[in-house]
Amino acid sequence: MIPGPFQFHRPQSVADAVKLLSSLGDEARPLAGGHSLVPMMKLRLASPEHLVDLHGIGSLKGIRREGDTLVIGAMTTQHELVTSPEIAALVPIVKETSLQIADPQVRYCGTLGGNVANGDPGNDMPGLMMALGARYRLEGPDGAREVEAVDFYQGAYFTALEPGELLTEIAIPVPPAGHGYAYEKLKRKIGDYATAAAAVVLALSGGKVATCRIGLTNLSETPLLAEDAAACVIGTALDEATLAKAADLARAVMQPAADGRGPAEYRTHVGGIMVMRALKRAAARAA
Repeated sequence: MIPGPFQFHRPQSVADAVKLLSSLGDEARPLAGGHSLVPMMKLRLASPEHLVDLHGIGSLKGIRREGDTLVIGAMTTQHELVTSPEIAALVPIVKETSLQIADPQVRYCGTLGGNVANGDPGNDMPGLMMALGARYRLEGPDGAREVEAVDFYQGAYFTALEPGELLTEIAIPVPPAGHGYAYEKLKRKIGDYATAAAAVVLALSGGKVATCRIGLTNLSETPLLAEDAAACVIGTALDEATLAKAADLARAVMQPAADGRGPAEYRTHVGGIMVMRALKRAAARAA
C-alpha cells in the first residue's frame, strides 16, 4: 500500500528536531531507520502528517568511550555496531545481537536508537540494554535527562519519552574484562522477531557466578529483566539444578501473547530454555 500524505522535514541539529517535534505535536513522528514506522504507514496503521528525518544530524551518530562507559549515538546503524572494533572489544554481546536482527539490507539502515525507542516488545535491543544496565539520554523542550533502560518501557509501544523528546544517546557501562555473555534467540526463520530470546551478561570468580543480569525479549508486552532468575545463580557453578531453577524463575515473570509463533504456554516454555542456553554459553565464555 501507499502511505498517506505527509510533510517532510530534515533538521540539521538536535535542537531543531526537538523544536519541530514540540511545535508539530502528535502529528509529527521522528524518522530514524524507518523499518518500524514506514511499514506501519504503508498499512495505514500510522498516518503522521509530518516526518522529522534525523539523518541530517551528525551528532546523533558515532561510538565513543567516556571512562567506564561506552556511548552510542542513536542514529548509529546495526551494521556499524557489527563492524565496530570498540563494540567487538568492549560489549561483544551487542555485535552478537545485531547479527541476529533481520538481514544485512535492514542492518545497513536500521538504527540502535530506533530499535530501543519505539517500544516494540519484539525488538531485540531493549532487553539486551536492560541486561547491560544501559541508560538513555533524552532531549526535549525542557532540556536533557537520563532514564535507565529498565525504567523506559511502560507497555507495548509506550515509553518514558515525553512529547517533543528525542532519544539521542545510549550509554552502556563497560562490562569487566573476561565477562561472559550470550544472546539466545529462537525464531521461525532468519530475520524474524524472536519467539523467545534471552540475553545474559555475567562474571565468574573462582569458578562461580559473581554477577549476572538476564534480559528477556518478546515474552511480555515490554522487555523484561529476570532479576530473581539472575539472583538464584549468584554463588553457584551453574549446575543443572540451578539452571532449571533459573529457567523456572524467569518463566514466572513471562506473559507472552499467543500469536503465529505459538501459544503462550509454548513461548513461556522455550523462553526458559533460552535462559538456560544463554547462561551456559555465557559461563563458557567467561574467563
